Amino acid sequence: MADRLVCRDCHRVQDAEVESQCQACGSTSLTEDWAGYVVIAHPEQSDIAKEMEVTEPGQYALKVR
Repeated sequence: MADRLVCRDCHRVQDAEVESQCQACGSTSLTEDWAGYVVIAHPEQSDIAKEMEVTEPGQYALKVR
């Protein structure tokens, strides 16, 4: 996933060219050092979303360093 950044706070994946801060939480703590990828479409019905404490649909990294 070239040209992708991940928020260290909420794990949201986003395009590096588009934003310098997280689209979801507004944090400026972004990193290129991450692993694993999950797309959550219906967080209210997802066990993974509950485990990750995700409340908004989107693309998320499983591990962020």
